[in-house]
Amino acid sequence: MTKSYFPEESITFVRNVDLLRGHRVAVLGHRRPDGDCIGSQVALTRVLNATGIEAFAVNIDPVPRTLKSFVGDTPFFLAGGLPAGEFLAVSVDCADHARVGGSVRDRFPNVRLNIDHHVSNTLYAEENIILPEACATGEILAGLFFDNELAVDSVAAQALYLGIATDTGQFCYSGTTASVFDICRRLCELGASPSQAAHELYEKEKPGRIQLLQRFLASFRMEHGNRVCIGSITDDFYEETGTTPEDAENFVDYSRSLDGVEIGSLLEERNGQLKGSLRAKEHRYRVDLLAKQFSGGGHACAAGFNVERKLEDFFPEFVTAIGEHLRQVDTGGLS
Repeated sequence: MTKSYFPEESITFVRNVDLLRGHRVAVLGHRRPDGDCIGSQVALTRVLNATGIEAFAVNIDPVPRTLKSFVGDTPFFLAGGLPAGEFLAVSVDCADHARVGGSVRDRFPNVRLNIDHHVSNTLYAEENIILPEACATGEILAGLFFDNELAVDSVAAQALYLGIATDTGQFCYSGTTASVFDICRRLCELGASPSQAAHELYEKEKPGRIQLLQRFLASFRMEHGNRVCIGSITDDFYEETGTTPEDAENFVDYSRSLDGVEIGSLLEERNGQLKGSLRAKEHRYRVDLLAKQFSGGGHACAAGFNVERKLEDFFPEFVTAIGEHLRQVDTGGLS
C-alpha cells in the first residue's frame, strides 16, 4: 500500500488545484529567499504547469547565487518583470503576507492558497495549509504531490530535496523524521541528487564570503553566563570584503554551534535597518516568541525579525529581552 503523508491536507490541496484551472497563477516566495523558499516555488510552479495550469514563480529579491542552478527552466520573475494581467496568487514558505515584500504584496493583495510550516503563520490566505510539525515547506509539497499522484520531474525533485536538506540543517535538526527520509528516498528515485545539491551549496565558496565569516566570528559577544552568543555584521563588513547580505546566509548557525550556548543570534545592518536572526538548540526556547517581541516570527528553534534601529542602540535592549526570555524558559513561564 502506498504511504499517505498528509491525507486531510491533500484533499484541500487538490481541490484548490482544480480551482486554479483556467487562471494564471503566481507562486509567491519571501524576501531574501532561502533554499526552502526557492525549492518550494520551483517545485510547485513546475507541478502546476505539468497539470496544464500556467504558473510563474515571483519574488521581490533575486534568486541567490548558490541556488540559481536549482531553478532550471522554471519561469521565475522578479516582481517588476511579471507579465501584465490577472493572476491568482499562491504563497509558499511565507509566515505572513508582508513577507512577500511591498511591491509583490501590492500586486497580489489577496492570496488564494498559503502553504507553509511556520508555527507563527498568520493564516492570511483564503485557504491555508499549515503544518508546523513539517521540517520544511518542501516536505509538505512533496507529500501533497505524492498523495495526489501528481507528476514530479527531476528538476522539481531536486528543488524539493534542496528545501528539505537546507531547512533540516542537512538532516541534523529534530524535525528530521523517518517520513522525511522516506520522502527524500522517493525524490532521489525521481532524479534528485544529494551529492550535486551539496556541491552547489557548499563547495563553491567565494574568498570574500570566508573573509566576511571571519569578521562575523570575531564579533561574537557572550551573554547571560555564556548561554547566549550574539554576532553582528555591519555595512562596512560588506564593503571591505566585496560581499552582499546574501553571502551571510546561515552564518547565524555558527553562533548556536558553540558548546554551552542555548540561543545564537546574528544582528545584521542593512540599509539603515537591522535584521535579527535567532537560533536555538531546543524547542523549549521558543525563539519565535522572542522574535515576536520585535514584530517577527518563525519556528521554535529558528526565527527572525526586522527593526528600524541602529545596532549600538538596539544591542542593550536586545540583550535584556533575551535575558527575560531565558528567565521565562527556566521558570516554565512561556506559553
